[in-house]
This record gives sequence, structure tokens and C-alpha cells, in this order.
Amino acid sequence: MDAFHAANDALFADPNLSEPAIWRSNSVGDVHVRVIRRQPDAEVAFGGSRALVPTVVIDVRRSEAPDVAEGDGFLFGPETFRVIGEPTGDALDLIWTCEAVRV
Repeated sequence: MDAFHAANDALFADPNLSEPAIWRSNSVGDVHVRVIRRQPDAEVAFGGSRALVPTVVIDVRRSEAPDVAEGDGFLFGPETFRVIGEPTGDALDLIWTCEAVRV
């Protein structure tokens, strides 16, 4: 294991940064994973004006969820989020970044 894998594993193991979730895959079924959930505001342009829109971004390790796809879900206790759009990967193929909406 190289330094990047070790650092990635340490981040996802940290309970202050990550949390347990269930990845509900349309192709694999339910898989227990650890994720980093972020909720940044996105700036969206509407004609000549701009609005701040709340978003949800979920980072999950590819080693735990190798085939995340649009339409898959993530469950956090009673909350469920659905992946919208194609997940994007990082340069080292360690993490999927998924934009999601609450369902």
C-alpha cells in the first residue's frame, strides 16, 4: 500500500470526517460503506441573477463501492439520498464523488 492509499484509508476511518452508510446499488444490492458527506452551497445563475442552492456531495472509496451509478442510493439512518448524474472519480481512482438529493 502506498502513502496515498494509507492517507485515504485514514481519512475514511476518522469518525470526525466520515460516517457509516449503506450504499444501495441497483446492480449489487445493499453494501455497508464509510462515506464523507459534504453539503456545500452551489451558486446557480438564472438569467441575470444568481442564487445559492444547497447541495449534497458524497465521497465514497472505490474499494468499497466500485460501481456507483446514477440512481443508486445512500442511506444514513432514516435519511436516504439518490445519486444524480454520473459520479466522478479522482486522478488516482481511489474515490467516487457523487452529487445526491434527499428522497
